[in-house]
Order: sequence, then C-alpha cells, then structure tokens
Amino acid sequence: MFIAVIGASDCSKGEARLAEEVGRELARRGATLVCGGLGGVMEAACRGAAAEGGTTIGILPGNSPKDANPHVKIPIVTGMGYARNAIVAKSAQAAIAIGGSYGTLSEIAYALQNDVPVIGLNTWSLSREGVEDNPIIVAQSASEAVEKAFALAKG
Repeated sequence: MFIAVIGASDCSKGEARLAEEVGRELARRGATLVCGGLGGVMEAACRGAAAEGGTTIGILPGNSPKDANPHVKIPIVTGMGYARNAIVAKSAQAAIAIGGSYGTLSEIAYALQNDVPVIGLNTWSLSREGVEDNPIIVAQSASEAVEKAFALAKG
C-alpha cells in the first residue's frame, strides 16, 4: 500500500504534529509513505514513519538526493520542480492532505483527476460557481485519516 502525505514545506507546529502522527500510523499498518521529500509536513510525516521502521519515498523537485529530508529512505530526483506533484499523486493509492499551500492544492487536484481518494486534515475545501464541491474526505484526527485512506485506497 502506497499512501501519499501531502502538505506545505512551511507548516505550523500543529500540522507537523498531525503529520508525524499520520506517518507513525501508516508505518504501523505497513504502508509505504510517498511525499515530496522536503521539509515541513513532508519531513514530519517521514520522521513519524521512520520512527516506526516504515519505508519513506521522497519524490524530489530538484536534481540531488541530498535535498531530501533526513527521514527519506528512498529519494527520487526528478529535476521537475512542482511538476513532480503529479508523480507524488499518481504514485499513491490514497492521499492524506495536511494543511498546505498551492503546491498541496495542485497535488490534491492531480489525485482527484486520477481517482485517487484524498483525505483532508485541516486542508483545502473547494467550491464551484459558489456551490461547495468538496470531494476531499474530511478527517478529524491522524488515526481517522489513515483509517479512511486504507478503506478508500484504489488498486
């Protein structure tokens, strides 16, 4: 099971705590964590997964594996900048979005376009023509987000 954890490289302490808890729970359940490989939410999630002996994959925007946060076990360099967000989304069977900025929003869009379920923890909500259109499944806790990700994972 490959689960993406997506979120900003600059996050709040609360988002980092949530991400670390998500990473721990994913590792406990045997999932491989896929992320953008940098700091913030990505690093916190990887830290949690690594603490539980989990596998972490970082799909990096640049050209050097040294750019990965220290908890990424498998760094994949792309040289693609934000375009690597499509790879993060397509590599997962479900995605958990925690907070996030526009890069996170693009990963959410890539996931949804490819029928990858997105579970949200304090993240984006969407509307179309003033009407709520929110296919992001809301979770209230890290454990609930992981449970929903496993239940809805595709493939």
